[in-house]
Amino acid sequence: MFNYEKNLGQAYTERLPDLGQTIARCIALFGGKRLYGVGGDFAANLIGALQPYLELCPSSNEMHAGFSACAQAETEGMGFCLTTYTVGSLPCVSAAALAMTESLPVVFISGAPGEQEVGKQAIHHTVHARAAWRTQYDNALQAFAALGIKAERLQGQRNDGQPNMAGERFLQLLHYAWQHRQPVFIEVPRDQVFSKTQALQLPDSPAQLGCGSQLLAGSELIAGEIRRRLSQAKRPVLFIGDGVKHNPRLRELLLEFSQKHHIPFATSWFAKGLFDEFDALCLGAYNGVFSDNLSRDYIEQHADYVIDVASSIYAQDTNTAFATGSHFIEDFANKTVLKGTALQEQDLVELFEHLLCMTLPVFENTLPVRANTSGPLANTEKLDFHNLAPALNQLQQQDSNPYLYLPEVGNSYFASYSLKTRLGGAGRGWLTNPWYGAMGTTLPYARHCAKLVQEQGLDERVVVITGDGGLHFQSNELIEIQKDRTGIIIIYMRNNIFHLGKSGDGPIYHCNDPAFDIHKLIAAYGGESAHCRTVGEFNQVFKDYAQQNKGLKLIEVPADPDEQYQCREIRLLNLYIKAKNGDADALEKWQKTSTQQGAGIN
Repeated sequence: MFNYEKNLGQAYTERLPDLGQTIARCIALFGGKRLYGVGGDFAANLIGALQPYLELCPSSNEMHAGFSACAQAETEGMGFCLTTYTVGSLPCVSAAALAMTESLPVVFISGAPGEQEVGKQAIHHTVHARAAWRTQYDNALQAFAALGIKAERLQGQRNDGQPNMAGERFLQLLHYAWQHRQPVFIEVPRDQVFSKTQALQLPDSPAQLGCGSQLLAGSELIAGEIRRRLSQAKRPVLFIGDGVKHNPRLRELLLEFSQKHHIPFATSWFAKGLFDEFDALCLGAYNGVFSDNLSRDYIEQHADYVIDVASSIYAQDTNTAFATGSHFIEDFANKTVLKGTALQEQDLVELFEHLLCMTLPVFENTLPVRANTSGPLANTEKLDFHNLAPALNQLQQQDSNPYLYLPEVGNSYFASYSLKTRLGGAGRGWLTNPWYGAMGTTLPYARHCAKLVQEQGLDERVVVITGDGGLHFQSNELIEIQKDRTGIIIIYMRNNIFHLGKSGDGPIYHCNDPAFDIHKLIAAYGGESAHCRTVGEFNQVFKDYAQQNKGLKLIEVPADPDEQYQCREIRLLNLYIKAKNGDADALEKWQKTSTQQGAGIN
């Protein structure tokens, strides 16, 4: 019988790896040490093949596995998720949409029926009704592809004289995700996992696979124009978008450029947490009227030239002050816009390498001191969303250990923009999905971050900020946190009802029950908890938990939905929504607020 051993020789045949071994090697090449997932029959062979080489981390459900893989991509460059066929992979579609939106290279791997199983008979887990007239095997592939995601099923041997090419194709799909910072979806037929595949000669790093040459010409000409404008400026500002988040080299160049020429820098809202906001030249995150007073005042009252780097190609409403017209940089005339359209921002890297070799002005640092006009918070003061960020900022100011904040979408997310973040070894001081805005991500994200801190011996304190709805949405992930034996602090802002983005107080907005006892739940998961009403109580408990940095900790803070206890960002957003809906008083107040550059509202 003709086969690849007779065709290609015994020596070559003996060198051939199993597909499962090649998959494990490819994942390791891209920095993957673990996969998040949920087991299943069609994934059993994959689990068996990968377990000797990688850490397989069980998640409480498939969607959470996908979210943890998204956090892995945010902090480690690539994320990996493993599920079973269709019934396991389809729940990951929301996480895949998040990854697509937030530009995260996440590899969603799913087991699939063996090639010999596919035929006229319907297979369990397929989307197949009793009355269907034909079998369907590609529903999950089609679902992921509908999001614009590259989705493929690996193929087995097609010629007796050649081993299958599935291993090489798996590598190509991972390389695509890494190059383009986009998710991919890969189904692996279970009868192919232990089949022989072509041997691959892998490089030491993905960069050696290449990502194409930098073909865009004219970087030195653009650098010359920036030099001309800088020579005429007195107070330039570097405005940095989220396009830099997967490019540590570009971030290093931007910091070096800022420090060398004493040019202050601000980030967009979506780029928050990428830089140390305790840096003397950092203005924090800027977003028009929603910004804090220092960054808004300096940018809108003093800046005379802006270098806008790696902001989105198409304006995003959240990131441009919710299209309120108050985003000063968006309409600023004297600016240079550098989007970064080459693969992996090679054009921007080349440009700033040119700039750093040029003789450019060194500017006088004219940043005002960030004054705390209200002084320290009183210990007896009620703690709520309106002063949560100042309270945490005071604690972080006194603590050299960085806090890695993970705010849940909702009030916690908006309140977190007033947090001042310190950067540590994890490379992020603030992490969420600000553009997609999926609820229920913070515990899966925190779970990965805490594992990273534990594994690498980092100094970060992983801090989740969430309300009732957000916590209940994902509390089943607490069992995985308990099993991991990591350190996580949850600040639980309890209000029992949604008070953001709603049109009433009907039953659908009630996200909790007054009788719910969070402390019994946390105790059941082996954690420790406290109830804090005042700033002083909160400070004492948080300091203790941060010092321990061990185990599951929760601080319950009763949150009052009254407007006086809302954070500045939420009050502004609600005011704007009311004004847009025609409320005369809100319209008058909004017009007054939005025209007071650098003043904000109190």
